[in-house]
Amino acid sequence: MNRSLSLVCVLASGMGVVAVAQAAPATTPDPAPSAPVAITGATKIAVIQFQTAVGQTNEFQRDLADLRKKYEPQEQKLQQQNQEIETLKKQLQDAGANISDADRQTRMRTIDDRTKTLQRAAQDLQASEQQDGQETFQQVGQKVFDVMQTYSQQQGFNLVLDASQQNSGVLWLTPGADITKPVVDAYNTKSGIPAPVNVPSAPPPHSTAPSAPRTTTPPSH
Repeated sequence: MNRSLSLVCVLASGMGVVAVAQAAPATTPDPAPSAPVAITGATKIAVIQFQTAVGQTNEFQRDLADLRKKYEPQEQKLQQQNQEIETLKKQLQDAGANISDADRQTRMRTIDDRTKTLQRAAQDLQASEQQDGQETFQQVGQKVFDVMQTYSQQQGFNLVLDASQQNSGVLWLTPGADITKPVVDAYNTKSGIPAPVNVPSAPPPHSTAPSAPRTTTPPSH
């Protein structure tokens, strides 16, 4: 079974700038909202790989490492159960014609029951990991959005595009227009959280979740 079943697809949820902005708590409008400020002259546009930015923050990497530690005992338990099933299969195969049909049927039912139990447990664990991972991403993502907004205003950008979205429309940009790293640096400085030691890099966006442990169903009986 692959380590960290669904945490590796945390960034595959498609949580971009727009989604994080929509997830922000509603605020009470001012009694007399001011008129929008007209943009004059050339529009200054920036681009950010938002999912990458969230994944590269020290806070997200620290929290992701904590989640992996949280679920590691359960993953190891499932790995052990999977190995036990594989051992039972090998024992049945090695027995060949040296066991009775009744004994063979009993062993096959045991393997089948344990396989189904393992698959259900793996699915439950994957769902729990994915939920925790997405909640962690959203929590950090909202704060990254706030930092990005402040940074963009300070730099005089009128528009920020999220290049991590499939339909972002970004085909080309100059290096100076990509604010991903400056936003990550600004966020790490503001949070004051040091970079975790020996923590694997966050996975790229739009990756797919690994499947549950592979088990071979015994022959039908």
